[in-house]
Amino acid sequence: MIAVVYSGSRTAFWKLTQNGKVVAHCNTTGINPTFVDAKMILQILNKKVVLVNHAENIKKIYFFAAGASSADRKDELAKTLSSFFRYSKVFVENDLFGAAKAACYDQPGIVGMLGSGSNCAYFDGKKPVNNCFGLGYILGDEGSSNYFGKMLLKSFLSEALPEDLESKFIRNFNLDRPQILERIYNKPQANIFLTSFFDFFTQNIKHEYILKLVDEGFEKYFQTYILPMVAKHHEQDIHFVGKVAAELEDQLQLVAERHQLKIKTIIKEPILNLLKHYTN
Repeated sequence: MIAVVYSGSRTAFWKLTQNGKVVAHCNTTGINPTFVDAKMILQILNKKVVLVNHAENIKKIYFFAAGASSADRKDELAKTLSSFFRYSKVFVENDLFGAAKAACYDQPGIVGMLGSGSNCAYFDGKKPVNNCFGLGYILGDEGSSNYFGKMLLKSFLSEALPEDLESKFIRNFNLDRPQILERIYNKPQANIFLTSFFDFFTQNIKHEYILKLVDEGFEKYFQTYILPMVAKHHEQDIHFVGKVAAELEDQLQLVAERHQLKIKTIIKEPILNLLKHYTN
């Protein structure tokens, strides 16, 4: 049995296959080794009956995780997973590698990630080429769900939200200024808290103010990530992976067209393409 896992900071998607067929699947809380330690990871795994029941039958695990950005973190995560899946050989790579494989397979291309976080890379057909991106939710992640959550909260706290959106925000979230600042500055996993506001954007995407925030966020993403990458690899196809890219596709396409760029593919759930690749 083989397990293929794609994990952002908020959610991890698991697919278990045997003889090329999916025999079980589940979602867990995101397993990002930057934010969760070994003890917490094992707690997450033990809460899923599907994983407990199949743990001893899984022989290989291909795990793509946000935050698995260094050799040490990859090794630590592989060691933790191996202590739970005792008979399995574990392969750990970061989520950008998984996104690139899902979008390009073995062909070169530019891959943009827009999910709970954001990133971009040139994929040479084997691996993403190292770059200076991937600065996380405090210094980076432009255009991601946690970035839009940050912009929404900033607008609310500075009383810049239009009255109708402010009323919806209060009704949906029932949060005041002290609660928000406490969650951001004094509680763990502030990035996950920020991503929880993304659905507010999709639910109100026709509102002029929301459209403006989305356009500004995607423009900043293109200026920071895509345009410098295109300047270096101008003849390569451009692919996008992630929930934000898929659910706000129309707005993303408009920004691409503004810069006379064409997006070849947008993949919401890279786990499906990764499953196809690694089970074959």
